[in-house]
Amino acid sequence: MSVRTRFAPSPTGYLHVGGARTALYSYLYAKSKGGKYILRIEDTDQARSTETSLKMVVEDLAWLNLRWDEGPDERTLQDRGNLGPYRQSQRTSVYKKYAEQLLGKKKAFYCFCTDEELEVKRQAAMKAGKPPHYDGTCRNVTIDEGKKRTANGERGSIRFRVSHTHDVKFTDLIRGEVNFPAGTLGDFVVLRSDGMPVYNFCCVIDDALMEMTHVLRAEEHLSNTLRQLLLYEALDLKVPQFGHLSIILDSDRQKLSKRKGATSCNEFMKLGFLPEAMLNFLVLLGWSSPKGQEILSVNEMIEQFDVDRLNAAPAVFDETKLRWFNAHYLRALPHDELWRRTLPFLEKAGLKFPNDLAWIDRALAVMKTSMETLADAVELFRPLSHTDLEFNDEAREVLKWESSPAVIKKWQEKVESFKAPFISSEEFDQIINSVKDECNVKGKFLFMPTRVAIIGKPHGAELKQLVPLLDKKVLVARAESCLRI
Repeated sequence: MSVRTRFAPSPTGYLHVGGARTALYSYLYAKSKGGKYILRIEDTDQARSTETSLKMVVEDLAWLNLRWDEGPDERTLQDRGNLGPYRQSQRTSVYKKYAEQLLGKKKAFYCFCTDEELEVKRQAAMKAGKPPHYDGTCRNVTIDEGKKRTANGERGSIRFRVSHTHDVKFTDLIRGEVNFPAGTLGDFVVLRSDGMPVYNFCCVIDDALMEMTHVLRAEEHLSNTLRQLLLYEALDLKVPQFGHLSIILDSDRQKLSKRKGATSCNEFMKLGFLPEAMLNFLVLLGWSSPKGQEILSVNEMIEQFDVDRLNAAPAVFDETKLRWFNAHYLRALPHDELWRRTLPFLEKAGLKFPNDLAWIDRALAVMKTSMETLADAVELFRPLSHTDLEFNDEAREVLKWESSPAVIKKWQEKVESFKAPFISSEEFDQIINSVKDECNVKGKFLFMPTRVAIIGKPHGAELKQLVPLLDKKVLVARAESCLRI
């Protein structure tokens, strides 16, 4: 059987970077083996799962260009593939059928204990220093009795009958042999009293029916594996190979938390990170290239990826390193593509620029060396925008200096005398030297008023870089606006 992997997010918000890494590894493993990568939506949590959240997750995966072979279509969210539906909320009849199988095999039973009763028992067990396992109150309820009571309107769940009398072992693709000692857990719910299935039950049925061969998922799911192995055995279903990925920590080596910064793909997209950089960064959070490469295209990742190079040790999400990757990919983009990606950030900030390819090429050649993200372009390009200057308090103080009006006036005259529409950096040096000599000023009394006349503030980017990118008419108009203050 060919390799089939899946990514199965719960649509409760934007895609977390940890989930994105799981999706990436699942995608790479399938593609490296010539297999299929499936997207399945685990949306049985009716209180938290929404259509809006589903669209958010799908959009984030599409941004990363992790295209699935089967699953909800990116635009219509309709199924693409023959083993669907690919949304658990649309598969309840399938789960109920398998729950009936468990009942018929006496591997499950009806439970009519209320949540309040179960909580009292749980607290009592914990006080006694015992594991808070289900105490078997309803274990002897017959199937006929259970069906009769539910038919009469009594709310009852269906519990799996655990016969965990021996250790359960499996070989994890990343962690090696994992052992669950006998008595680790008690009878657990597979179908809630409202008819909705629980995660572990859905996961087993879906992975089996969708013919998953390999399941890569987060370390936090390791504790679920015992329940799932018992269900696979009880239902005579083929067990996929499991691999539980390393946990991701923040720079303080604590679990990655939104309280300390961005953690979702959508947030990083809005901050101006590139999907190419994000993928390259994520792939190295727990995996290493056999060739020792740090910069890898997706095709190179596919060529080199295998689970034997996945590491179980915690990985550190270092945003400084992510910015380094992003700067690399950003600066390597052709200028037309870089401008296409940058322009939405500039337009959102209300900035306006010439629609001139030659000017854009010159501007990006100067500015991209200072950019780590697309969003960095906003402040870098702001002085070049064909919009009115805004003068801060410090700029207004500079304009009050006795020598400032003369310096700005002389600067304006020198610029206006040039015939060409743009002034070169060499010509800028010539003008500044002339202004210095003719106004008999130097240092801050020369450069700060000039800078205010060019960008509206006394501190900022190197003028020799900016001036050649500003149309002579704009420079003259800006100097004039300074003189009117």
